[in-house]
Formats: sequence, C-alpha cells, structure tokens
Amino acid sequence: MSEKSFFVTTDKSKFNLEIIHTFLKNSYWAKDISFDIVKSSIQNSYCFGAFLNDNQIGFARVITDYNSLAYLLDVFIINEFQNKGFGRQLLDSVFNDQKLSKIKKWMLATNDAHALYKQYGFYILDNSSNKYMIRERS
Repeated sequence: MSEKSFFVTTDKSKFNLEIIHTFLKNSYWAKDISFDIVKSSIQNSYCFGAFLNDNQIGFARVITDYNSLAYLLDVFIINEFQNKGFGRQLLDSVFNDQKLSKIKKWMLATNDAHALYKQYGFYILDNSSNKYMIRERS
C-alpha cells in the first residue's frame, strides 16, 4: 500500500455519490436506500471519503453537534479493499479530526465490526443485542 496514493478528505465535492449509494443500498443497514436520501444525508452530515489513487474506496458519516455527542454511521470500505488497513486509516481520520475534538460521547450501531470499533474504545451497551456501541471520553 502506497501512503501517497491513499487519502481521506471531508471535501464533499470529491465524493462519488454513485459509489456511496451503490454500497449503501446493498448494505444490511441501509438496504434499498434511495439516491436522494443518500445525497441529502451527506449534505446534512459531516462526512469523510477514503480514496486510493483518486478513486473513492470508502466513506464514513457523522451526525453531531460538534460539542458533546456524535453518531457514527454509514462506515464502509468497498469489499475488494477491505482487510488492507484502509478502514483503520479512515477511522483514524474521523477520530483525529479537529472539528470533532470536543466530542465526549460517540455512538454507533453495527452487527459485524465490534472488534474494529473496540480498538477505538467503543463498548457494547447492555441489552442492545450486541448492536449498539458507545465510546466515552472524560
């Protein structure tokens, strides 16, 4: 993996909405979501795009007040690029972003990526069917 060819940006003008929509509409958490809803969700959230050689390979979206609470969702790396460290680099960019530095509590819902998120301090909420996770900072 060449470090120069991989980057993460919050510049929405660089995002490939078709790639994001295609991945999300086939995901378990946003099955059959419409293009218009994806577009509106991106416009109204703080988002991160992961790129390799200028091609979008991943995405993450944050809903937040920028002070106390953030909800992380729609996190993905396209299947062919998974298990190569790109997901970790994407999450590093999210959690190290200066605009999100004041956030004390992060929340997310996942059915399958618990081990990855635990590396970032998330833990499973009691009675959440192993789906909802939270991360708190003092």
